[in-house]
Amino acid sequence: MKRFRFPLRPVALLRSHQETRAREAFAAAVQALVASEQALAAARVRLRDLEVELTAGRAKTFSPLAEVHALAAYQRECTAAVEAEKAMDAAHAAMQERRGEYLEAHRKVEILTKLEEQARALHRYETGREEQAEFDDFAGRRFARRALNSA
Repeated sequence: MKRFRFPLRPVALLRSHQETRAREAFAAAVQALVASEQALAAARVRLRDLEVELTAGRAKTFSPLAEVHALAAYQRECTAAVEAEKAMDAAHAAMQERRGEYLEAHRKVEILTKLEEQARALHRYETGREEQAEFDDFAGRRFARRALNSA
């Protein structure tokens, strides 16, 4: 019985490595998205806290200098929140792109896996047929030898 040899094995190995790299890139993109979501949440919390401080400060006494500084700080926090939201949107888009690349790489690996399974099944079938033919030939020679010896 001859050994099974899949001729596309080097291609399968290459695609497997590509899938691994795509999976790692996708995982990194997911981590970047989570980090950007956390940064956005932190910026929104800082903005909310600053709004509470501004409202509480206005209730006590009005100081124009303090108000100017508070509004400048509020403007910086608003800008930071907008930038964090843009960063999160960019991270989400990058994550979607990496997901597509990973799914495509995985699909290519699955195609080769199915091809290998089909080739193995065909090899088993052909090997079984050859083996059965050898058994039939052996049995036929044995029967012929018995027939010659008994005659």
